[in-house]
Amino acid sequence: MRQKYRQIRLPRGLANPTVNQAKKIHERGGQKQEYWHSGNRGEYAGDFVFGGIDGAVTTFAVVAGVMGADLSAKVILILGFANLLADGFAMGIGNFLSIKSGHERYQREKDREEWEVRKVPENERAEVRAIYKQKGFSGEALDHAVETITSDKERWVQTMMREELGLSDDTRSPIKGGVVTFTAFLTMGLIPLLSFVAALAVPQIQAVTFELSVALTIVALFLIGVLKTLVIPQSWWKAGLEILMMGGLAAVVAYVVGWLLKGLVG
Repeated sequence: MRQKYRQIRLPRGLANPTVNQAKKIHERGGQKQEYWHSGNRGEYAGDFVFGGIDGAVTTFAVVAGVMGADLSAKVILILGFANLLADGFAMGIGNFLSIKSGHERYQREKDREEWEVRKVPENERAEVRAIYKQKGFSGEALDHAVETITSDKERWVQTMMREELGLSDDTRSPIKGGVVTFTAFLTMGLIPLLSFVAALAVPQIQAVTFELSVALTIVALFLIGVLKTLVIPQSWWKAGLEILMMGGLAAVVAYVVGWLLKGLVG
């Protein structure tokens, strides 16, 4: 997958850096970008971020819709927690199945490539040559590239998986991916409901529960947008505003639908 990386800002006085200075600048920038993509530290970051986004947006939309319909706080709690658990479970199961299906497809294609390398090596060698010729290799360089790749069966198969089929191995566990998505959905989706839950113990805030829910959700949506930069490199404030606007638009739509339905059935 092609990724868009941030431009590395050069320190003042290094508009024309030497080779060694350029290497150091590149290494510092690379370390920041690769932190969440190296080892196992960040392989579930995307599952958490996108599960959290969906949790906060959909639950707040439920709250806004119920408020638009001018229904009681009890309805908000019932529908909110029903959405939180049911939709969160569905998100977790969906991610589990998605990762599992990806593993199965990758293994199926890998088995097929391994069979072709064993049974029809000349055809596969010709495909490697065609791939690298298209990349600009020719003459001895092309011969050397083909020989190097096809001299190792595992490297050969991995090259065909990546270059011919565009597939890479996903090391995530389907179970962990599903659990992380479900946990993120619950964690972030609970935030719009906190003020209504608190009002059960502190009746004095019942008059401002929706306003508190809006404030808490604004903070949550902006923060989850900032966290998205761990997965998709971009400006943190732009990412925060992007998710905030998306959640706000969903809430406005839900509120208007609730208000219209109240007028129709009220």
